[in-house]
Amino acid sequence: MWQEFGVALCLMLVLEGILPFLSPGRWRAVIVQVLRLSDRQLRLMGLTSMLLGTALLYLLH
Repeated sequence: MWQEFGVALCLMLVLEGILPFLSPGRWRAVIVQVLRLSDRQLRLMGLTSMLLGTALLYLLH
């Protein structure tokens, strides 16, 4: 299980690094937009992301 967790963490880091590597200016603009969101909007985005990730894991397994 720990090996799978490590693989998942590494894949997350690779995916998170793609946008700042390919387009740093656009990445900065996205970060500025995220900073302007309210706590409620951020929580909703986080919840949506978690639910989508859980659903995709369920479908893949």
